[in-house]
Amino acid sequence: MRDATGTVAVVGTGTMGQGIAQVALLAGHTVRLHDVAPDRAAQAAEAVLGRLDRLVDKGRLDAEERAAAAARLHAHTGPDGVGDLADADVVVEAILEDLGAKQQLFTALEQVVSDETLLATNTSSLSVTAIAAALRLPGRFVGLHFFNPAPLLPLVEVVSGHATDEAAAERAVKLATTWGKTPVRCADTPGFIVNRVARPFYAEAFRVYEERAADPATIDAVLRESGGFRMGPFELTDLIGQDVNESVTRSVWESFFQDVKFTPSLAQRRLVQSGRLGRKTGHGWYDHTPGASRPEPHTARPCPAPEYAVLHGGLGPAAALPAMATEAGIPLRTPEASAAAEPTTTGATTPGDTTRHGCLELPGGALLRLADGSQPRGREIHFDLALDYRTATRVALAPADAASVADLAEATGFFQALGKAVSVVEPVPGMIVARTVAMLADFAADTVGRGVAGAGDVDTAMRLGVNYPVGPLRWCDDLGADWVADVLHHLHREYPTGRYAPGRALLRRKGAES
Repeated sequence: MRDATGTVAVVGTGTMGQGIAQVALLAGHTVRLHDVAPDRAAQAAEAVLGRLDRLVDKGRLDAEERAAAAARLHAHTGPDGVGDLADADVVVEAILEDLGAKQQLFTALEQVVSDETLLATNTSSLSVTAIAAALRLPGRFVGLHFFNPAPLLPLVEVVSGHATDEAAAERAVKLATTWGKTPVRCADTPGFIVNRVARPFYAEAFRVYEERAADPATIDAVLRESGGFRMGPFELTDLIGQDVNESVTRSVWESFFQDVKFTPSLAQRRLVQSGRLGRKTGHGWYDHTPGASRPEPHTARPCPAPEYAVLHGGLGPAAALPAMATEAGIPLRTPEASAAAEPTTTGATTPGDTTRHGCLELPGGALLRLADGSQPRGREIHFDLALDYRTATRVALAPADAASVADLAEATGFFQALGKAVSVVEPVPGMIVARTVAMLADFAADTVGRGVAGAGDVDTAMRLGVNYPVGPLRWCDDLGADWVADVLHHLHREYPTGRYAPGRALLRRKGAES
């Protein structure tokens, strides 16, 4: 910017264009809204002013500020060009996601704006490098990827294309900061940070569903109430739109030359093909028609708490459980004390249970073990990962085929005694939260390892862009990269396609912990 309140042009007057215009307007800029369609820019300007009126009504903006903002907002219709934008210090484009259309627009803009004007695209799926390739001065071109709704969500991804000058990127960061946003820097890569790293959040849930391990309502509930995510992937994609979410997934997959780690979901594809796109069509994973009831997650009936449990070694990320069990009135025994007290009943009862390290043994002989990416075997009952076992309100259990009804009842009663709702799912490797978090950590580490973005920016982007409870790299550090890598190694053995093979960046992170 040549001055703190220079002119910002916003080209494209849809939802994102209007939101970006509102942000710039409230930051004190003169704003020029441009659209090629007759009357579209004027209608968008009226919509922006209507939002400002609502802010005044809520007491978040005073009437004088609203009047001053209205005086700085100008609508322009330019079917024959963008000459009215010649005085712009910054141009932000938010038109349709079409490479040719964007290149044509910016080529036209270069004919009228100053060589010092910062040119930015709000694209979420196209290459910033490719758009800039048509420009005379590609060094002043950046990606400014806002999240919808732009006035409310704080994150802006500042994307440097192959030819972007560092000065232009720094200028974009400063601009976003003066607008009250939190900018993160990244290189031009498919999906940038958020849409790249977030793919497993959807993909793993859909995979669990496709394997018929659990229904959407149960998977959503486990990820919310155990994993700490604000929304589950089924309800979130219904909100976003199944077509929109699937399009992003497919775009990233194709941009990475159909890398198996990014493979789209066939179940979601069928949903899109059926026209069930989510809330906007009344049906998606859920029924959103008026009066439709929301399906309840599977929740086990009350079971009595076990008389005691035997602790075999440490429980890793579930280390809080022994103290919680003691507080809930379930005595914990050492293996030696248990053998002396119950010599005829203690111990694994199948040949497959040759080691009991890292588990809780129940009175009947079943072994409660934290999901580690392997298929539960013998009389094992795996329990899912939780963000915080003390605050989690739900825990998922996956019994091995040899586990009895009585075994499952004891395991259920154990967690119910700790105050948790229990969802029983089919025995799928990695369960729900554990496999999702492990994959998110791997994707995040890979993003940093390939120089796309710094670790702090990746974690910030995922917390602010998609409301994750913890940044995936911080989560990885809390769990231990060795634990995360082991989960992925086990998953890779169960599904030897390459999808779950831990990346080099995660393995290096694991090595650094040694």
